[in-house]
Amino acid sequence: MDLLPLFQWFEATAIGTLVRESLWMFPVIQCVHLLALAMLGGAVLVVDLRLLGLGLRGQRVPELARMVHPFLVGSLAAMVATGIPMFLSEALKCYYSPPFWYKMGLLLAAVIFAFTVRRRVLAGSSEPPVCRLTAVASLALWFGVGFSGRWIAFY
Repeated sequence: MDLLPLFQWFEATAIGTLVRESLWMFPVIQCVHLLALAMLGGAVLVVDLRLLGLGLRGQRVPELARMVHPFLVGSLAAMVATGIPMFLSEALKCYYSPPFWYKMGLLLAAVIFAFTVRRRVLAGSSEPPVCRLTAVASLALWFGVGFSGRWIAFY
């Protein structure tokens, strides 16, 4: 199935055109997107480092995860809300960009992993090796999302 016509339609939408033709809209949206990425990174990093035993040892993992969860969900929602107009403004560039497709695949994997496997481990009944492996996988997935996203601009 060829997605090119769909991506052409995405780019021709009113939002895509508005963002693309505005002098300031794309940079402002991108700044909010990157701030949300930083907040998501912090939420993931603090919990995953705790799973690795590298910080906040006085905090129980389930309590820490519960405290950080609203930041994880809120920043993820902000990233999606800002990512959509950025995508619409340059959908054809994204269509031809392998880093975009890597980012989307890694984002899907990271979200599924975060809300299934990682959530179960954060409940507190897993053994230390499982916790460490989960943290490494989580960090690798989210780092891959950020790296691929940054790579889009240079491809």
